[in-house]
Amino acid sequence: MFQQNLGSETNIKLPFSFIFFSLLALVMSQILLITNGQLMAVGSFRIPAIWSAAHLLILGWALMTAMGAMYQLVPVTFLTKIWSDKFGFIQFVVTAIGIVSFAGMLYWSPQNAILPGILTFLGILMFIFQMVMTLKNQSKPTILTAFVGTSLVCLFLTIALGITLIYCLKTGFGAASYQALFRTHLLMGVTGWFTCLIFGFSYKMVPMFSLSHGFPMIQARYVFGFYLSGLIVSSLSFFMESSWLIKLGFFLLLIGFSIFSYHISIIIKKRLKKKLDKPFFFALLAILFANIIHLAAFVLLWTRSFNDLIGPMVYSYLLLWIVLSILGYLYKIVPFLWWTHKYSKEMGKHSVPTLKEMMNEKIAVPLFILFIVSAIMVFFALALKVSILFTIGQFVLSIVFIMMAISILSVIKK
Repeated sequence: MFQQNLGSETNIKLPFSFIFFSLLALVMSQILLITNGQLMAVGSFRIPAIWSAAHLLILGWALMTAMGAMYQLVPVTFLTKIWSDKFGFIQFVVTAIGIVSFAGMLYWSPQNAILPGILTFLGILMFIFQMVMTLKNQSKPTILTAFVGTSLVCLFLTIALGITLIYCLKTGFGAASYQALFRTHLLMGVTGWFTCLIFGFSYKMVPMFSLSHGFPMIQARYVFGFYLSGLIVSSLSFFMESSWLIKLGFFLLLIGFSIFSYHISIIIKKRLKKKLDKPFFFALLAILFANIIHLAAFVLLWTRSFNDLIGPMVYSYLLLWIVLSILGYLYKIVPFLWWTHKYSKEMGKHSVPTLKEMMNEKIAVPLFILFIVSAIMVFFALALKVSILFTIGQFVLSIVFIMMAISILSVIKK
């Protein structure tokens, strides 16, 4: 087996490999959406180009960013070493090749995407194995362990269901359960893996970035209990085709997320840092957007408009909650990682730049504002099926994504 990491820090090249790859995938997903996204404006979401762009965004960017961040944050959060850096680099190569080939096959020949899908699945299984081997060395499990562990289970289910969907598409097997499988795949990937992961690490990063102390953590248990119950009940409702069960599931998700929002507000009130950094403020703002979307989804379940708006709602949830959260935290994490790698040992010997000087916050603020405005514009374009509004909103959104990617990558020049 691979030798366990004996150092106190993760090899900086490992998280940065994931983050750099993810930024390239982000740019490619936006190019695909600009050139093929007009069909989304008329309600066509299940087409090869959109599948490819969505998986480049979700797997190529969001997933790989999350993996890179976990390689750096898990040792800090859980006070344990990454099991094996060498295994991590192999996992990166396998996952990156899998995602690129999977997204390409979804674009050119979706029915033949099962082999690259299995390769992607293998890379993700390697990551989950790495995290399990790392977390089992934790001296005392906490509620954060429960959130991260649940997110990893949801990630496994998401990819397994995705492979199953491709198999159904290729063979026609299980056609009667296809819709239930697809909805569960979407639920576990979006509100399971990403949301539970952001919950877990927010409880570490929010106090760290706001210098908060003396806050209670009992609320986190209720967040975990209600949200996990919501995921389970909602998944069951898809297979049982029960309208009351899905209402209950979405209500539990709403309660769980509302308690999380309330808890974060308590933590922020306990802060010593009076003026929050701008990118971090937008990561907090993403919590408000997600809470509104959870509420809107639950209310829409009682109307006939739910099926018409589910696509725009999912897209908005991805952008205004998951993507906005990740970007807000990236603007803090990447400069910190690079500064620690390049300048931490130079402190006291000669002048080194401050963390504030590592990232240009002046350009970050208008970019985040443009991101939010264009994301809202895309939501209304999809909801109202206005092609020209979608084209404008998505074009601006794509330019903002590319500029953010360049801005984050520019840190390595500091």
